[in-house]
Amino acid sequence: MRFITYQTKYDENKLISLVKEKSCNYPEFTYVDSPESCAKIIEMVFDASNLPEERLWLISLDGARKISGLFEVSHGTLMSSLVHPREIFSRAILSGAASIILVHNHPSGMMEVSEQDREVSQRIKQAGELIGIRLDDHVIVGSGDFISAM
Repeated sequence: MRFITYQTKYDENKLISLVKEKSCNYPEFTYVDSPESCAKIIEMVFDASNLPEERLWLISLDGARKISGLFEVSHGTLMSSLVHPREIFSRAILSGAASIILVHNHPSGMMEVSEQDREVSQRIKQAGELIGIRLDDHVIVGSGDFISAM
């Protein structure tokens, strides 16, 4: 499967647009069907377990659960990363997502779901229900391990 990572930029009219960052072939992935496959994808593309700060990634999926885009949404500090539904869903809409998966890393390697992780998942899930883009999962990765926050 060919994964394309994107970023968003403003065009000359100050409208947000999707900009292709890079693309890579990963033949072993066809569909995203588990938290494990999400963790493997993010590890392969972004080397998530070896990053010193928290980051949040978005995997956007089409109706057949094929990846329509990979995004780094937020780059935070050692212990936190700021996330808002606006930044997530602008990317999801631009990539034609039917559903999304959030993935973030815990640089400490501790695979525990915090109350803040649960709150973020709930807030994004509610926002997605309003606009018709389902949140399928919120996966936490670190030290080569993973856990679902949902």
